[in-house]
Order: sequence, then structure tokens, then C-alpha cells
Amino acid sequence: MAKARAIVKRRKAVQNIRKITRTMELIATARFKKALDRATEAEAYTRKIAELVADLGSTSLDVSHPLLERREKVKNSLLLVLTSNRGLAGGYNGNVLRVATRVLHDDQTEGIATSLEVAGKRGINYFRFRGTPMDASYTHYEDRPQFDDVEKLADRYIALYINGKIDRLDVAFTRFINSARQEAVVQTLLPMSTASVAQAVASVRQAKPTGAAAPPPTRGERTPYEFLPDAKSILEEIVPVSFKVRLFKCFLDAAVSEQIARMVAMRGATENADDMIKSLTRLYNRARQAQITRELAELIGGAAALE
Repeated sequence: MAKARAIVKRRKAVQNIRKITRTMELIATARFKKALDRATEAEAYTRKIAELVADLGSTSLDVSHPLLERREKVKNSLLLVLTSNRGLAGGYNGNVLRVATRVLHDDQTEGIATSLEVAGKRGINYFRFRGTPMDASYTHYEDRPQFDDVEKLADRYIALYINGKIDRLDVAFTRFINSARQEAVVQTLLPMSTASVAQAVASVRQAKPTGAAAPPPTRGERTPYEFLPDAKSILEEIVPVSFKVRLFKCFLDAAVSEQIARMVAMRGATENADDMIKSLTRLYNRARQAQITRELAELIGGAAALE
């Protein structure tokens, strides 16, 4: 009887845990849908700004901006690691911290002085446990990061890069590809990529002089624009905005990827709890059946002894 009672007690504990994991799964699902909407909207906005920067660059042969200038030799870099404040998200935090640690090791091997900034309690506790010094830590970026908060961070990074205090800015986060695939990556945000701008600038070297009739756009060419006051002035405003939006997109991707990871982890935990409950129920039935059989045998044996 003691074994049956122990099984009942354990099964009840597993049932309580299942209620918690199921509730966390539903909460993560609801948060995932909201985070996905924000990330999808930001993706279209980010892509359009990148196209606008490329179009602006195609209008002038002399395009320059401090954020587009690539340093000949990287001496100082800054690594921002985006993790979560809460656990129970499967391998979400572990994957990001793994790629971030690899970057730190590579920079140390190459002799690059790397400043480390971490967002999220899980990442902070990890680097604190390893004894890795952190220059800054943030815990106020939850599952709904606000652009105003990220903009303050971006303004500081812009100032550091323009003043020459850092030569490169890397962000380690989980990139959202689709609902079934997320990837832990390290993306370089500063200096900003000039590949599209350089290609657009090269394409206008064969362009006709100002005032000539523009040929109709062929397949793969962009529609020509007219800018006021001029492309260079607008570029000076658009490039910082593009960087801020790209940084904000990293936070949004991290947020939606965290909810997906937690949703999957809690679904797996709930399914495992269901299997454990079924297994414990079978064990209880067997223990109860054995107890009844034993009691019947004792009754039959006692009756036979009386005869």
C-alpha cells in the first residue's frame, strides 16, 4: 500500500507541473503572435530604408558618411549580446552565448580589444560566472522592446564609432528566419555595409549628363528619383536612421525567437509530463492489482486454515 501511495503522490506532482508548463506554453504562444507582428512590420521598414540608402548612393559619385567608413585595421570592437531575462527556453540562450564566446575568443587571438555589453539576466549571469568583465549590462529589454530605449543605445554607439573609440560593432542575437527556423548569429552593424551603395554608385558612371532624357528602367534597374534638397543631405539623415532600425530589428528578432523557443520547450515539457502521467498510472494500476491479489490470497489462505 505504501508503494501505491508513493506513486499517487508522484503522479499528482507531475500533474501540477503539467499545468504550469501548459500555461507557460499558452502565454508564450500569445506573446509570440504579438512579437511576430512587430518583427514582420519592422522587416519591411528595414528593407525599404536599405533600398532608399542604395538609391541615394546611386545619385552621386562622391558618397561618404562616418558610419560607412571602414577602418583599415580594427583595434577596438564592441560586442552586444542579446539574451533573455527568464529561462525555460530550451537552447535559446545557450546558442547565443556559444557564438558570442567564440567571437570573444577570436578577437583575443587577433589582438583586438573587445568591450562586452550584455542584455538579459541569463547572459549577465553566464559571463559573471565565467569571470568575463562586462562594460555594461541591461535587464529592461523584455519581450516588447521599445524603439525609444534602443535609440538611446544606438546614439551612444554612433558617437563611439564617429569619435574613433570603437572600430567595429557586433551584435550576437538569434535571427528570426521563419516560425520553424531561428539561427544564433553575430552580425556586424558598424561599419554599415557599403556593398549596395558602392554597386549603385558604379552603375551611374555611365549615366547621361544632367538634363538628358532618362531611359526607361529595364529589368533589374531601380526607378529614378528626384531629391530635394540633394541626395547627400538626405543620406546624412537616412544612414543613422537605418542603423537604428537595424539595431531595433535585432532586438525584435531576439524577442520573437525567445517566445518561439519557450513555446517549443514548454510544449515538449507538457508532452513529457503526459507520458509520465500515463506511465505512473499504469504502475499504480499494477501495484493496486498486486495488492488486491495479495489480499485475496491471504483471505483464501485464512479460510482454508479454519477448515
